[in-house]
Amino acid sequence: MIIDTHTHLYDADFRTDFDDVVLRARDAGVCKCIMPAIDISSFDDMCATERALEGFAYATIGLHPTSVKENWREELDFVKGEFARRDYCAVGEIGLDGYWSRDFIEEQKTVFYEQMVMAASRDIPVIIHLREATDDMYEVLERLKGAGVRPRGVFHAFSGSYETYERINRYGDFLVGIGGVVTYKKAGVASVVERLPLERMVLETDSPWLSPVPYRGKRNEPSYLKEIVAKIASLKGCDPSLVEEVTTANAMKMFNIG
Repeated sequence: MIIDTHTHLYDADFRTDFDDVVLRARDAGVCKCIMPAIDISSFDDMCATERALEGFAYATIGLHPTSVKENWREELDFVKGEFARRDYCAVGEIGLDGYWSRDFIEEQKTVFYEQMVMAASRDIPVIIHLREATDDMYEVLERLKGAGVRPRGVFHAFSGSYETYERINRYGDFLVGIGGVVTYKKAGVASVVERLPLERMVLETDSPWLSPVPYRGKRNEPSYLKEIVAKIASLKGCDPSLVEEVTTANAMKMFNIG
């Protein structure tokens, strides 16, 4: 059995064949999925999907960095209200993104910091998005360290070096999310997977995006985790069943969804 720790099953791309997508996932051995939040606009769809797939799909709460705009305080207050209202398996997808725009990068850092503190207050894991904002990330992690906050969670779609992982992990207890990118030719993360113990990895698709080979360029879905498992097993020189066993145990422990 395998767990997709990062899928946007509630996305509009799945509406026309949602039941088939879920059936294919189950047939491929996917036993649970974690759905990262984005912002208010998609929150109701995420929660509806969780209700429809109780025990299979789990909602999270958080404000994605690319949704940090002029109304960021309103969005953040919504997240905090929901966090206080019910239990979630994680706070995410949160983090920093300097790829699309740096117009709100200072606000992104504030939002990220406050959500990290919020998660740590109840020892809930975080799901971190980081894209072209590594120095900004270290700045926030240093602030958290100074405040005595030691977070735990997953660095989603990890693309840094092994040395970067080691440095990041000094600030908390982090696993790395390995997805379809590991199957691409010349993927830098492949060298990280070779060195990183399986005990520090979880599986993810980020579906409907970042499809693995041989589906690259097409819509991604949780059933494609099998391709990612096969690639990791090849890189580690082990049986795919070991990858499935260890990463599933990692996810269940991190997100408390046993």
